[in-house]
Amino acid sequence: MNMRAAAPGAALSVVILAAGEGKRMKSRWPKVLQPLAGRPLLAHVLETARALSTTAIHIVYGHGGEAVRAAFPEAGLSWVHQAQQLGTGHAVQQAAPELEDAATVLVLYGDVPLLRAPSLTGLLDVAATGALAVLTMQPADPTGYGRIVRDAAGQVARIVEHKDATAKERRIGECNTGVLAAPARLLKQWLSALRNDNAQGEYYLTDVIGLAARSGVTVTPVMLADPIEALGVNDREQLAELEAVCRRNAARTLMRAGVTLADPARVDVRGVVEHGQDVFLDVNVVLEGHVMLGNNVKIGPGCVVRNCRIGDDTELFAHCVLEGATIGCGARIGPFSRIRPTTALGDGVHIGNFVEVKNATLGAESKANHLSYVGDAEVGAEVNVGAGTIVANYDGANKHRTRIADRAHTGSNSVLVAPITVGEGATIAAGSTVTREVPAHKLTIARARQTTIDSWQRPVKKK
Repeated sequence: MNMRAAAPGAALSVVILAAGEGKRMKSRWPKVLQPLAGRPLLAHVLETARALSTTAIHIVYGHGGEAVRAAFPEAGLSWVHQAQQLGTGHAVQQAAPELEDAATVLVLYGDVPLLRAPSLTGLLDVAATGALAVLTMQPADPTGYGRIVRDAAGQVARIVEHKDATAKERRIGECNTGVLAAPARLLKQWLSALRNDNAQGEYYLTDVIGLAARSGVTVTPVMLADPIEALGVNDREQLAELEAVCRRNAARTLMRAGVTLADPARVDVRGVVEHGQDVFLDVNVVLEGHVMLGNNVKIGPGCVVRNCRIGDDTELFAHCVLEGATIGCGARIGPFSRIRPTTALGDGVHIGNFVEVKNATLGAESKANHLSYVGDAEVGAEVNVGAGTIVANYDGANKHRTRIADRAHTGSNSVLVAPITVGEGATIAAGSTVTREVPAHKLTIARARQTTIDSWQRPVKKK
């Protein structure tokens, strides 16, 4: 959904600062590629930028730049390289030549992933009038944040970074989020006037506030309703804190939409969930990618569901792992089942404990209840896959298909060596290894004849 971002006809250019190395993460990956709720930090920021009426998105990258670009190959992104990291002001300077003078510019940060589009519309409305708009907040603990310094008339005069602030200035509760919006033409002028005479020897983007105030341009602070949205990530501890926020927000969204959660603190959503009515999620459920849950779906404790569609009235018992699968209505899966990609299970299918299904289809009311592997197979309706049945689909070099027609039965501990066809209503005797076609409606036995050797003695250890 596009949010109203500026005056009619005005262009909006978003500049995302994503060049930081993130040394405190102690990772070989750039900070903006660290995962949050199943996606890189930068992906969350891009989602916010695209939710606005954005005409251009410029990403300033540096450390691990090629990895960052490779992670976001989609069209419509302008990449700006910052060879040396000399501060936030220096980073925006690199993007300045790409900005149209008539545009409104919004500056965001690749390591501040929780900021939502509705929180920015007021900021952009102010900037569209020709003012410099600054997103501010009042956190419970302002330590580390730049302070908003006002003049005697109460107008914003400048922002002082925590490291450079006096004891009096550090007592100021209104803090800078780092996010600002301004007319591009004016912002370029202020950027060109930045100096690095500060404790860090860097070019601070926040210094444009003082430059704007001295040039007579109105600096308007826009207070962020929820300071949590401005939380950034510098280390693993902060990343975990933001993960908890995402988890809490996702749980609240699900519950408000009618989903029952056994414990909201122990459900992880790492993607998009669509659902019907009366869905129940037990503790420690993880939903990843795009998950679609029908009406009355029940998911037991410890299940992981990734990119799946699950039909009405289906139940997943404890500790199942499903990926890239389509499950029909009224199915029963688990406990301890694994359903692998490109599997489709029909209505009323039962997959039991320690059963693995991969790249296979099972027709309505078919069952594989115990200790079986069904891979690269087309299984008809009302088939019973006996305990310990293995579809041997791999010859060491290639995968082969197995076809099992309706109402066939495989006995316990059967091995079906693909490629093979099992006819309708066929029965394979327990312990058989079948390598040729199994005819319909007949019993097929393929095992060695039982023999007892009377004179045999069990070996004993030498004393």
